[in-house]
Amino acid sequence: MTARVSPIPHAARPYQGRRAGLISRTLAAVVDLVVIVTAFWLGYAAVSVALFAVEPRDFHFPDVTLAGWIATEFVLAVGYLTLGWSTSGRTVGALVMGLRVLNRSGDSMRPVSALLRALFCVAFPLGLLWILVSAGNRSLQDLVLRTSVVYDWHRRIPPAAEPAATSRGPA
Repeated sequence: MTARVSPIPHAARPYQGRRAGLISRTLAAVVDLVVIVTAFWLGYAAVSVALFAVEPRDFHFPDVTLAGWIATEFVLAVGYLTLGWSTSGRTVGALVMGLRVLNRSGDSMRPVSALLRALFCVAFPLGLLWILVSAGNRSLQDLVLRTSVVYDWHRRIPPAAEPAATSRGPA
């Protein structure tokens, strides 16, 4: 019989599957924000390079209005979150923090549910603060859409994964 080596750090094992707290989720959101803003500026650079390639003599950097920037960032954020949550249940920020978003049955979210959650999270990010008064570490988005954000260091959702019903882990 061979011994099985766990991918979960020994100190983290008690928290596996428990709902994540405010600090972990906020740090994951900050990482995701950096990814989204970086994607915007990389896109801006690509458009600028394309414009330069087409008309090098008349080149000028494209103007970006505040409204245009906000709208583009909104669309990028919703698309990014939807893609992450509907495929692996995690974004880059969630991967860095060892988190995963699960639906009420403990599986990855379906695309429509992930889209609704992304719209809700991007339009109303302060809903995350509901964790402070929630006995089960749930944001307003989690309550409305019946989702959970749990600590999960596995590469894929394990077959027996279940969000902890009322456990309150550290932040």
